[in-house]
Amino acid sequence: MFRTTPFSADGAYPERHRPPVGRLDRALARLTGGVVRRVRLREVHAERLLPAIATLGKELASRSSGRLREVADELRVSLRREGLRAEGVARAFALVREAARRELGQSHFDVQLVGGQVMLRGMVAEMETGEGKTLTATLPACTAALAGIPVHIITVNDYLAQRDAEWMGPVYKALGLTVGLIVHGVEPEERRAAYRCDVTYGTNKEVAFDYLRDRIVLAGRPRGVELAVERLAGAGARSRRLLHRGLHYAIVDEADSVLVDEARTPLIISGPAGRGPEREIYQQALAMAGRLKPGRDFLLDERERSVRLTPVGQSALDQEGSGLPGIWGGRRWRHSLVCQALTASHLIRRDHEYLVQEGKIQIVDEYTGRLMADRSWEHGLHQMLEVKEGCSTTARNDPLARISYQRYFRRYLRLAGMTGTAREVAGELWAVYGLPVVSIATNRPLRRRGLRDRVYLTGEDKWSAVVRRIAVLHAEGRPVLAGTRSVAASDRLSTLLRDAGMSPQVLNARQDREEAAVVARAGEVGQITVATNMAGRGTDIRLTPEVRELGGLHVIGTERHDARRIDRQLFGRCGRQGDPGSYEMITSLEDQILRPFARAIRLWQRLVGKYLGAQASDRVATRLIRAAQGAAERRHAAQRHALLDADERLETTLAFAGQGE
Repeated sequence: MFRTTPFSADGAYPERHRPPVGRLDRALARLTGGVVRRVRLREVHAERLLPAIATLGKELASRSSGRLREVADELRVSLRREGLRAEGVARAFALVREAARRELGQSHFDVQLVGGQVMLRGMVAEMETGEGKTLTATLPACTAALAGIPVHIITVNDYLAQRDAEWMGPVYKALGLTVGLIVHGVEPEERRAAYRCDVTYGTNKEVAFDYLRDRIVLAGRPRGVELAVERLAGAGARSRRLLHRGLHYAIVDEADSVLVDEARTPLIISGPAGRGPEREIYQQALAMAGRLKPGRDFLLDERERSVRLTPVGQSALDQEGSGLPGIWGGRRWRHSLVCQALTASHLIRRDHEYLVQEGKIQIVDEYTGRLMADRSWEHGLHQMLEVKEGCSTTARNDPLARISYQRYFRRYLRLAGMTGTAREVAGELWAVYGLPVVSIATNRPLRRRGLRDRVYLTGEDKWSAVVRRIAVLHAEGRPVLAGTRSVAASDRLSTLLRDAGMSPQVLNARQDREEAAVVARAGEVGQITVATNMAGRGTDIRLTPEVRELGGLHVIGTERHDARRIDRQLFGRCGRQGDPGSYEMITSLEDQILRPFARAIRLWQRLVGKYLGAQASDRVATRLIRAAQGAAERRHAAQRHALLDADERLETTLAFAGQGE
């Protein structure tokens, strides 16, 4: 229930301690979530605030800048005394709107005011791509900060965090609020200062790892009086080493990406392990794996990305490894090492799941297409890949502390979010985080047109069709953005386009530093941009008048993603803020999402190709692809639920033992 009174900040480290939610409870929440969400929507009442905000805005427009700051100071007192009541919220929104008009030359639209109220009420605002979520977030952030509530605005990468903090900074400054920034490489003392600000921008990874570091320092949940006594003892007190000052209010940008997509992997802080397998052992494991035959000695499960040794394979390994010294003498270790080697050889692919840059293995996020700095695979898999690629072998680490994104974000006293694509995971957001999803109307009518899907029998046929389609659009002068699922696919398409006499701009994990600049030019006349599907998310693509006359940006998807939301995010790159635009999907039966159905697909290719040529029956093929997407989404949801279950069991065990994370 939304509270009109200020948060309680009691305790040494304010955060919410929710009881574990079992699998049955989450299933029930998903079933009843629709009814509950409709009830929660009645709390928004945003439309009732609009007339009050408009009236107050006219009054504030005549005030000087100095007087505007005085109004903010007066409002700060009343909000802290009375809480977030409707009158105070309306005044705060009007004040933020006027500050943005003066400082940025942008005034919040009514739909953005509605979105701001949705987030202030602890919900997820689903706003179409290009509707100005960055500006919208200043409304709840400023209102909460003026009420004395520390605010974290969390986004998906360092570039967006820094851009948004600098871009919106003048609005906060005009109201007497301070802004902090947490990105990779910031030193501990700078982090403490940033978290002490009224509003702190940062990435999901950085703020969550800082929380884990605090849990290591606290070593449990000490009482406030205990920390206060320690603080009197001197500079060595634990409270002086903490980074956060508690988890009060978080606004999560790209909420579906952070709260759902990234929730399949736990966050782990590791320390140096004991002496583990040497490089020679990894080399030996890869050599053994290379002598095993797929189907006979081992089975691959591409859906689960797992390897299983058959009895024949186990017997072959036992014969080969039993006479070897050291770690090879143990049957369990022998099988585990070779399974990791098989995974590295057959399931983790270069230029898909990882890149090799400057002699290091760099993991690529499958949802964003961006590099995941300082991330590594567990249980020796990372070292196995380093040996496979001829890189220097890094030390293996043991975990010191861990937490899932689900459990971390559930600990905020208040949580809200914004994204362009949340309806597909609305049930999960409600079941796991208690977050209702509210779809916000667009400021201008959408003019985005979707064209019919085309599905080809082979990858070669697909890429030829994509090149032909881009050539036609390029000749007309229309800008084209072609989305690919992997770095390798973007490299392949760019090569084909250059061979055809065109000059594309390429954006993938190798060019992530130039991301914003490349995407910003994607709307220029005749521009061709080839990018991994999520590249440039959060960067505006502005169209010239000539491009609008030509029909706007055209987006081509070259492969369906496991999640339908990712496809929608790609299509949302066109037709922003009432601009014209169009999109289409050109795929093949050899795409990654259909790999689990490879045998059936090969049979279909022989039968259909005989009568229809290169192009498959689009209607039937599209249904098959949608079914594969649904299966992948259910599989990933099951993985997230399993991680949360394991995480909550761990929390219960540690709490019983009197230990921290």
